[in-house]
Amino acid sequence: MRQWLNKLSEKNARRLAISLFTLGLLLLAIALWINFRTQDDGYTLTTYAMGSYVQQTVYGSNSEEAAQAASSAVTKLENLISWRIENSDVARLNQKAGTEFISIDQQTWDVLHTALEVCEASKGAFDVTIAPISWLWNFDEDPRLPQAETIQSLLPEVDYTNVSLLDDGTAALQTHGTAIDLGAVGKGAACDAAVSAYEDSGAERAVVSVGGSVGVYGEKPSGEPWRIALRDPDSEGSLGQLAIPTGFLSTSGSYEKQFTEDGVTYHHILDPDTGYPAESGLVSVTVWSSSGVLSDALSTACFVLGMEDSLPVLEQFQSGAVFITTDHEIYITENLAETFTLDSQTYTLAGTL
Repeated sequence: MRQWLNKLSEKNARRLAISLFTLGLLLLAIALWINFRTQDDGYTLTTYAMGSYVQQTVYGSNSEEAAQAASSAVTKLENLISWRIENSDVARLNQKAGTEFISIDQQTWDVLHTALEVCEASKGAFDVTIAPISWLWNFDEDPRLPQAETIQSLLPEVDYTNVSLLDDGTAALQTHGTAIDLGAVGKGAACDAAVSAYEDSGAERAVVSVGGSVGVYGEKPSGEPWRIALRDPDSEGSLGQLAIPTGFLSTSGSYEKQFTEDGVTYHHILDPDTGYPAESGLVSVTVWSSSGVLSDALSTACFVLGMEDSLPVLEQFQSGAVFITTDHEIYITENLAETFTLDSQTYTLAGTL
């Protein structure tokens, strides 16, 4: 009897051990599934900065920490380069215009340096000193058609060569009437700041969008490129998709901010030569580049320049673009041609450049 009980106890013990082992494997499998699912879905965070929603999806074990770090980095940058924020570097430069050099943060210096390179390459089609004119139109708050005489009186103040940027980290505006507005590169710069935070935080991969700018970081597990949808100018739907393995995309479109007065529609992308909305036969330009600031500045420059005059500038910065014309035609630079997929039925792929 005792032997039978001993055998029964041993048998139960083995069963218990097997059950516990099986349970352990099951729990491990569940934990791995949950972890994989979490990493696959990513951590999403939406905040507000630079006058736009900042939308992030970050992947990896520390995705939440990386997303929060990126959000803080974007806010810090806004506090440096927004002319609206008292004591920002740009606000101080505008206040000190025509008087003296001041020290600015390295981030501000870097943004200005890249922006000025595009000013020079585009021969002023993109100009960071557009502020006196852009403030006049006031597209962000209360858009209105300015008096022609007022526009003409302020045009001489728009001249990027009045910005002095020295290697010692100081900068100055050479004339009293000069003022900087970095709104045309702010969203791209925000993507740069976010991607830098992902790298510092050790995120596996991420995608961030700020207004019309998008930045991607890291590689998908499948090795496939990131697929970024481009907005249809006539609707909220998708015009098409660009498949990019890395880099930044920025879009400048006439549909983003506009108003109509006396039957005429005015958009916010101003031509520094005229002080009026640019008329280049385009409704949208999307630029892919190696940095957010560069893609943002180039998208504005290309919109003002038009397709043909944009090509040498894009080549200079090893960037590519998708141009959408007022005739509903799409032209793509050769280096992006194979990455684009058309979704819309109302636009035509007209060719490569």
